[in-house]
Amino acid sequence: MRIYIVILLSIFTISCKAQNETEYLTKSQIEKDLAIFDEILQNKSSYQGLNGYSYKKDFEEYLNKVSEKQITKFDFEMFLSKTLGKIGDRHSYIKGDRLRNSIYFPFAFAPYKDKVIVINYNRTEKEYNFLNKDFPYLKSINKIPIEELLPKIFPEDVLAPKLSYSIRAIRELRDIENIYKKLNIDLPNPISITLTNENGFEKKLSIELVTKKERARYWDERFYRKISLLRDKDYNDTAIIDRFFKLKNNIGYIELVSMVDKEESPNFFEHLNTFMTEIKESEGLIIDVRENDGGSRHLIQELAGYIINPDSIYVVNATKQRGKLPLNKEVKEELHYRYLFSRNELEINEQKAVDKFMNSFKPMYDLNNDKFSEYHYYVLNGQKITKDKYHYSKPIYILANERSFSAASILVSVFKGLPNVKIVGVNTDGSSGNSERFELPNSELRGKISTMVSFQKDGQLLDGIGTKPDIKIERNLDQIFWKEDYQINKIIELIKAQ
Repeated sequence: MRIYIVILLSIFTISCKAQNETEYLTKSQIEKDLAIFDEILQNKSSYQGLNGYSYKKDFEEYLNKVSEKQITKFDFEMFLSKTLGKIGDRHSYIKGDRLRNSIYFPFAFAPYKDKVIVINYNRTEKEYNFLNKDFPYLKSINKIPIEELLPKIFPEDVLAPKLSYSIRAIRELRDIENIYKKLNIDLPNPISITLTNENGFEKKLSIELVTKKERARYWDERFYRKISLLRDKDYNDTAIIDRFFKLKNNIGYIELVSMVDKEESPNFFEHLNTFMTEIKESEGLIIDVRENDGGSRHLIQELAGYIINPDSIYVVNATKQRGKLPLNKEVKEELHYRYLFSRNELEINEQKAVDKFMNSFKPMYDLNNDKFSEYHYYVLNGQKITKDKYHYSKPIYILANERSFSAASILVSVFKGLPNVKIVGVNTDGSSGNSERFELPNSELRGKISTMVSFQKDGQLLDGIGTKPDIKIERNLDQIFWKEDYQINKIIELIKAQ
């Protein structure tokens, strides 16, 4: 027993040491990994070069910098993250073994009317209030103006939709240690903040940073935790599934917290179909994809069976795949999993729909046919997908926000513009990349990069643009303070007013 304890303590000591030691990379290691990364970008990246950004110059400047100073693994990771951010690939990342935060702000930050408010959680009342109601807005942290600080928090996401980036960055302010690491600035404790009011008057505070146990809850945590705490198997648990389906005041409500896979979560799909039968005579339906960060397209296909008319055919998404041409079997299967097919793989009536679609389709980028495959289309064919279903003809409101991402943003884009469907909320954080993983052997950094370019029906990219709502409904203070779900209540009003 003592031997086991000694071994465990040794492993723990080594692990702690590894986490706290700064790892440095040699110039040779960086040169080799940059060469590998360059090859990946040139041969596989679907977004490299689309927006005019040339990373080669940045690579050269960085290598010159390596000759002058020691480069940490974290610094190299940040450089590659910035590179991907400038390319505009929203489905990509670079990560290693980043140090964990140990100190935080004791309060949280939230977006409100293009400003940052400072809020404090009342554990007794289980709601938020202003930290200082007379000076509600954050002007600066340690004399750094907030408008200068926010753009530096997520270098990998600088080309994300503006609202999506801003809200994520504001949320992250609580974890101030991580931000200071990215900026390579020593974090003071206590730290100063400056608050302001509507008239521009200021109030300076000295804030003692706190441990993880004492940190504030995120302002949107009650929504986010529904997702983060669930495991794949939970979407087959009837007791959990029931929470996401409601019929109240003759209005149906479906909360899609994740774009679950049909094969992995058959009970969820069975429950969905049962619920759609139950609400056949309802006044309207709300489909809530706020905070949904994606998954598979199976839920889109299932819902489409109720949303589109049996006699209709819609082309709802057009993509091109990067890689070795012609595409091999494995890549084709990946596209088919996403319900994406080339024109020649479609039925005659679907081909006619594609031809009509392409007559007016104007993509924002004209992609090189030597590097990209032919178009692959997502086609909703009513004759196929409405079997054993019915056409729900009542008003459908799809509620999205700035964290509706990947397959969830595809759902919003697919259904936008269809009869009796309205997109409500705010602009989505659109992305759809058919990502491929890689590892840089010398730095041991791992990453993911998009190999597919995905266009919406209007020719706009999903990445960096997202989908605008038909009816904009932003959060109000009561929603931020956990007193009501303002967005849902406004949609109910819209349904009842019809």
